[in-house]
Amino acid sequence: MEETADLRNGVELTRPVSDKHLDLLRPSARNYSVFRDATDNDKGKYALIRDPEDFQAGLYDKPLPCFGCGVGWFSFLCGFLCPLLWYYATILYFGNYYRKDPRERAGLGASAIAALLCSVALLITGVILLFHSH
Repeated sequence: MEETADLRNGVELTRPVSDKHLDLLRPSARNYSVFRDATDNDKGKYALIRDPEDFQAGLYDKPLPCFGCGVGWFSFLCGFLCPLLWYYATILYFGNYYRKDPRERAGLGASAIAALLCSVALLITGVILLFHSH
C-alpha cells in the first residue's frame, strides 16, 4: 500500500499499488475497505470501494466439481475401488490441472502419492510371485 498525507484534513489516505488479485477475493472483501472513511470515523462504518450491484464472483466463490470436494479428492477416495482413478489424477497433477483452481492441488497430490504406493505394491507383489513360481 502506498501512503499519502492530506495536510488540509490531517487524514492519512491509502491507495493500493496493484489490484492484480482483486478478482480472487470474496465479494464482501472487494466491496468494503479495511480502512475507515475519514467522514465516518465516529459512526464506525466502512466506506464502499465498489458498487454492491457490481457483483463479480471470485475464483473461490465457485464450488469445486465432483460433489464439492474436487477432482483430486474424489479420485483419491474412489481410487480405493478403482485404482485407475489415482493414475488419472496423477496425469492431471503433472499436467498442472491445479493451475485452474489451486484448491485442487492437495487432492491431486494425494492421488499421485496413492498411485505411486499402488505401483510399488504391484511391483513387489509381481516380483514375489515371479520368484515363487520358479
